[in-house]
Amino acid sequence: MIKDKLLQNLLAVFMLLLSASSLFAANSNVSMNKELNVKEFILDHLADSYEWHITTIGEKDLSIPLPIILYSKTSGWHLFSASHFHHGEHAVEGFQIATDGKYKGKIIEIDLIGNVVRPLDLSLTKNAVSLLFSSLLLIFIIMSVARSLNRNPMESKKGFIGLMEMFIMTINDDIIKPSVGKDYKRFAPFLLTVFFFIFVNNLLGLIPLFPGGANVTGNIAVTMVLAVATFLVVNLNGSKAYYIDILWPEVPTWLKAPIPLMPVIEIVGLLTKPFALMVRLFANIMAGHSIVLGLTVLIFITVSLGSSINAGMTIVSVIFTVFIDFVELLIAYIQAYVFTLLSAVFIGQARVSHSEKPI
Repeated sequence: MIKDKLLQNLLAVFMLLLSASSLFAANSNVSMNKELNVKEFILDHLADSYEWHITTIGEKDLSIPLPIILYSKTSGWHLFSASHFHHGEHAVEGFQIATDGKYKGKIIEIDLIGNVVRPLDLSLTKNAVSLLFSSLLLIFIIMSVARSLNRNPMESKKGFIGLMEMFIMTINDDIIKPSVGKDYKRFAPFLLTVFFFIFVNNLLGLIPLFPGGANVTGNIAVTMVLAVATFLVVNLNGSKAYYIDILWPEVPTWLKAPIPLMPVIEIVGLLTKPFALMVRLFANIMAGHSIVLGLTVLIFITVSLGSSINAGMTIVSVIFTVFIDFVELLIAYIQAYVFTLLSAVFIGQARVSHSEKPI
């Protein structure tokens, strides 16, 4: 009972600190000397960047510059720090960060005839660094758990190791094993990696201060890579019965020849499955971050309406932000769970044989 109360109190304190840090992080980027553009404010927080902004002290931005790696067809390779851009205000070696247009927020260069072109950009952006950090953190956690379990495999684990063991066994026994089938052990490493990768990045995205706050799983490029990985695992390991059902399904012949209506539908279904995985994860994480930022912005929008209204809206904003943070904490787990579950189901469907199909 005491441990449960302590855990509840620690969770409450964590969520309050999370909400307070969200307000602090938002406040550090808001200038009271000009009208706040809510759309620009939210999109700037969700977008990737070439520096890791921490806070603003007075008129000075405190941020961590990241390495810029570029290749230009006219001038070759370039390597320098993002600090040379001075938050996008200066051009460096003929390169600059676009402030508008379709390349907004990206590095561009002006060619000899005045056209705006994009160089080959291999720079480490905020999302890329966060991706590396979360991957190293995940490797460290899993290796620590594995070493602890190997030392005393029969001993009941407590604390963080016990929590991780519970997580791993829950995903393995409740999702992977029943969904994939008899050869589930072959795909367990991939599915467990997918689950913990998404879950860890979702949690880091809820922390607005360094080293958290990057919108990794809310970036459609990241979710696309995860979906493509699932697509390849599913279709490269498909059984003979799986491909027969796609190319020559058990339907009346006129639906298969001379016009391959059903095979085309089945092939389209192969593409819509990973597409649904990609969009679901991206949209849910992006929406959650947008809601938290929108609630935070209410404080600054109501500044001009008077101290009474602003104080009231600040209280409302904090309360709802805490509530949404709790919801986001749940969604961080649910989205990792759903992505892993659907991936396991798709793999299980691809591994079915004719002898296993119901009559």
